[in-house]
Amino acid sequence: VQLQASGGGLVQTGGSLRLSCAASGFTLDYWVIAWFRQAPGKEREGVSCISVSDGSTYYTESLKGRFTISRDNAKNTVYLQMSSLKPEDTAVYYCAAELLEVVAGHWFSPKYDYWGQGTQVTVSS
Repeated sequence: VQLQASGGGLVQTGGSLRLSCAASGFTLDYWVIAWFRQAPGKEREGVSCISVSDGSTYYTESLKGRFTISRDNAKNTVYLQMSSLKPEDTAVYYCAAELLEVVAGHWFSPKYDYWGQGTQVTVSS
């Protein structure tokens, strides 16, 4: 199981970025793919996740409306579209994968076993 996150970069306040999480070594069916982020000096926090089998999505309440998670089963890839970005969104963004049965109901728990390498998102003011 491997995950590769990409798409980060430097963007101005109000801008947009789309992160990608490409999975290899397994198919996404029956898995949950989540995005977490960690800013310098802060704890890691859950951003969004998607249950790939049925497309159910979950978001940290404070990010609803600005971030959208989606999946492309044919490409075995999950996306995180981020818009109206703010300086406080600056962080390393990680994607993670776990079986639905392990994280169901605890979508941003520490139970995710598989992690991508992270991609830096920097929002300038």
